[in-house]
Amino acid sequence: LVFQAVFNVLIPDHAADAFSPPRSGPGGLWDALLERLLGGLGRWDAEHFLFIAERGYLLEHNCAFLPLFPLGLRLLAALLPCPVPLQPRGRLLLAAALLNALLAVLAAAALLALGRAVLRRPGQAFLAALLFSVSPAGVFMAAAYSESAFAALAFGAMWQLEKGRERLSGLLFALAAGARANGLVNAGFVLYSHIKRFALRLQGTAASPRELPVLWKQALSLVASAALACAGIFLPFALFQYYAYMRFCQPGTALAQSIPEPLLQLARDKGYRVAGVGVDKPPWCSQRFPLAYSYIQDTYWNVGFLRYFELRQIPNFLLALPVTLLCSWAAWTYVSANPRHCLTLGLERSKSEDSGKARDGFCGPAAFVYVVHSTALLAFGFFCMHVQVLTRFLGSSSPILYWFSAHLLLEHEPLLWSTGTDNPASGKPPLGKSHSSRGKGTSDNPVVRLLLNWRSITPLSKSILGFFLGYWLLGLVLHCNFLPWT
Repeated sequence: LVFQAVFNVLIPDHAADAFSPPRSGPGGLWDALLERLLGGLGRWDAEHFLFIAERGYLLEHNCAFLPLFPLGLRLLAALLPCPVPLQPRGRLLLAAALLNALLAVLAAAALLALGRAVLRRPGQAFLAALLFSVSPAGVFMAAAYSESAFAALAFGAMWQLEKGRERLSGLLFALAAGARANGLVNAGFVLYSHIKRFALRLQGTAASPRELPVLWKQALSLVASAALACAGIFLPFALFQYYAYMRFCQPGTALAQSIPEPLLQLARDKGYRVAGVGVDKPPWCSQRFPLAYSYIQDTYWNVGFLRYFELRQIPNFLLALPVTLLCSWAAWTYVSANPRHCLTLGLERSKSEDSGKARDGFCGPAAFVYVVHSTALLAFGFFCMHVQVLTRFLGSSSPILYWFSAHLLLEHEPLLWSTGTDNPASGKPPLGKSHSSRGKGTSDNPVVRLLLNWRSITPLSKSILGFFLGYWLLGLVLHCNFLPWT
């Protein structure tokens, strides 16, 4: 928050061709001060979230942004005690800063707990959570975006599912799907959990004709419970599509509200469709499945398969190169270490698992579904989305970016072998615990220790930390001044 305020003051805003609605009224001294201090949090897509929180879904293309985060902003802004007069935007900016600060902490705590459950290496899980705190998508965790909310809900849901708390996990997954559309993909975790449990149960029993009715009953119960869980996850998104349909497709159902003339003029100038204004229905209203979200992504943002593969987009592909390489390397490393486990989709019971001696860490069997999830998101984002958003897309959706980076640091950085926790899987002996072997400083924070000993760490460690900290800082400089970023 401090850095973005400093950069916002020192660097003039770029005149970007981005959504910038007219303000609701002249602001006072406190509004000007708050805009100066927190205005960097309200750039680019944050303008949509702040506008929705203030005025609702008045413009058609606002429906690309799901309602959970704007609702949270609006509720918190209404509840915040404010001793000084502030315009709605000022209150919402303050609410966004406070809410996302809390949600980012909760997301880091959920990632730590999830890492401990899946990796079974507390040190590796702790390092991954530290890396999340300096995420290359860090500016989006602080700005008025839904990334922090989604990360907290998604990581929390994954953790609860690992603990066997399916109902709470399903609720959190459903809420995540109300924050970002890619939350629908998380239904795969629930499906895989049900299928794996049934497959392992089959392998633990001898097949006999007498048991077939019981197995059929169990299979039907599995299908029913999985379908119900997935329906619950899809429900918030489906309800929002129905709301958008009623808002823009049904005459006379638009909410009665006065629309300022400057906003109507902006809509006319930019070609935005306003709810309740005009007689023509949007084209998506007459589709068999009238999904506003798909139409808006296609029409307003030109999102689609290979549409971003143009020569002029090479700089954006270069921006996405580090996260693409890291997540691709993660998938290759996992498949290379577990070829049979991957071929059997992790559904075959291994002897090591039966004896309770299954490999732990990033290459352990429990990480399989997370690697599949990350790789699927990477492939979809690379080929079908604006590729520069891959960093925040993966950074807020998958723990793999942080787990694999932590795995590489602990595996290949001798300075971290001296911590006495999570000995590297390569079999390299840990160094002694003396202060001299740990380099300069004796911080218990491994990221700080690496930074204090920057000159002596390996090139790989420098590359990983350079990516995380470089993108973290560049995001604050560029995004907060309406300059192009991820």
